[in-house]
Amino acid sequence: MFDLIIKNGVLVTPSVTYRADIGVWNGTIAAIGADLGTEGGSIKDAEGKYVLPGAIDAHTHLAMPFGGTVSADGYLSGTRAAACGGVTTVFDYPMQKKGKGILETVKARQELCAPEACVDYAFHCCITDLNGGALLEEFQAAVDYGVTSFKCFLVYKKEGMMVDDATLIKVLLKAKETGAITNIHAENPDVIDMNIAKFLSEGKTSPWYHYLSRPEFVEAEADKRAVHWAKSVGAPLYIVHMADKEGLEAAVAAKREGHKIYIETCPQYLEYTCEVYKREDGRNFVCSPPMKGEESRQALWDAIRKGDIDTVATDHCPFMSYEKDWGKDDFTKIPNGCAGIENLYPYMLSAANEGKISFGRAVELCAENPARIFGCAQKGSLTVGKDADIVLYDPNLSFTVSVKNMHSDYDHTIWEGKTLQGYPAETYVRGKLVYKDGAFVGTPGYGRFVKRETSG
Repeated sequence: MFDLIIKNGVLVTPSVTYRADIGVWNGTIAAIGADLGTEGGSIKDAEGKYVLPGAIDAHTHLAMPFGGTVSADGYLSGTRAAACGGVTTVFDYPMQKKGKGILETVKARQELCAPEACVDYAFHCCITDLNGGALLEEFQAAVDYGVTSFKCFLVYKKEGMMVDDATLIKVLLKAKETGAITNIHAENPDVIDMNIAKFLSEGKTSPWYHYLSRPEFVEAEADKRAVHWAKSVGAPLYIVHMADKEGLEAAVAAKREGHKIYIETCPQYLEYTCEVYKREDGRNFVCSPPMKGEESRQALWDAIRKGDIDTVATDHCPFMSYEKDWGKDDFTKIPNGCAGIENLYPYMLSAANEGKISFGRAVELCAENPARIFGCAQKGSLTVGKDADIVLYDPNLSFTVSVKNMHSDYDHTIWEGKTLQGYPAETYVRGKLVYKDGAFVGTPGYGRFVKRETSG
């Protein structure tokens, strides 16, 4: 007996694609078989569609204060958009501030998220200050609570978010001790600040100089430094939004040496290059790290095909057009961030449809690997006993992205006009239909907090 039977679809896993039915009971996958019959709950005929595990966007910034404003998508609109793009679990980054605790920080964001979340959610906690060392003693309590990853910034010194190398090492060691993992935003702040001061003094203020102030080698140096410290203390490291070839090569080399180094990149770095900053609307593409040159873009795709990149996430942090316009004459005043949460899975699946990667690889990058790395035991694959987070994907549906057909609260998207081959037709979160044929049909507040295990 099932609540839902999805019949006649083609199931996709990282290793195999096969035709089967899925039976769902009480929010979990209860059975997978060649013919589960038609008795029980509702029947969904998935003939002609791929059946995929829901994606996990392991990198978002919802309702995030930054640059004098707050990101345009809060927890309601951000998770609604996620559902409509086949993302069934979203990771957000609460920002710990000086004098505040980890669980204090996380629980405050959880209170905001819980009434609004349309999909399931989890948290990484950004560490900005060790509170004289006391914060390190909270790591175990955070892990016990289900927050098993912590983020450090090697940049944003003036904003009070950066950690120095000694603090990074302390975090790496404590994370290792407690079975957690450290996420890192790697860029060199001193070189960036030096470049910014130079460009501003010369009157060079267009978005192009956002890229030139933080080019490839600025990210690469910090990537290498982070990898060096992780290797030196034997701690796992997850490098977020990798965008440059040189840093990528260093991280891949460490992985091949047997170190627990995980690499994330984002769709914007796979699609665009720094040339976008020369466009009239270049300010809309300002994010950090910025898109890099074509050589780096190709290196990222090559690493994806070879299996060297572990995950693709979005760094979703959109702002309104008028806020981006604050920096039309001064790139330093542009709030950093772009949209992507609704575009992640469709973009990577379109790449599979176009033959750039396999459908199994898309599932691995967007679902199975983030679930494994971050300890989401009930997520990431079509497996009996796991949550029925399921996407029905129509490979024959052509879809052109526009701000008019997205489900966020922003008023523009860097993906405007991008045509994708294939698109999600339905999304289920724990067996509940939340998206169907272009419309959100879920319920705000349905999403649950994902208590994670130590993993990786």
